[in-house]
Amino acid sequence: MKVVLQTVKSAHVDILGKTVGSISNGYLLLTGFTMGDDKETVTKMADKIVKLRVFADEKRQINLSLEAVNGNILSISQFTLYADTTGGRRPSFVNALHPHEAEPLYEFFNEELARLSGKHIETGVFGADMDVYSVNDGPFTLVLDSKELF
Repeated sequence: MKVVLQTVKSAHVDILGKTVGSISNGYLLLTGFTMGDDKETVTKMADKIVKLRVFADEKRQINLSLEAVNGNILSISQFTLYADTTGGRRPSFVNALHPHEAEPLYEFFNEELARLSGKHIETGVFGADMDVYSVNDGPFTLVLDSKELF
């Protein structure tokens, strides 16, 4: 499982010109799954994300959690995080988990984020063609890879 986490001042996702998910300050999460990912991996990743201290305090030190800043989460499915570009000019997505397996994990991930954060999680629509807009805060971006973390 990979997650690109960006701290944002605001973010929203539109489908066919209609906003389907929107947040003020918090996290924009781009999330992808690969073979071997399971609910245990998802729970560990959600816990890590909710407890990270990546927001600046009054001294501009990266020291505050999502809860401390009363932040929100916009979660977007992003299978392209598992693109393999080593074989040529066109990416291969053979390392991305098949959609019928990835979608339940994505839904479970959002449920775990909600459970652990105590917040409603805004989302895009799994598998949809989405326009994602964000005003990055910092910018501050992390790439979290479960294979490296756990």
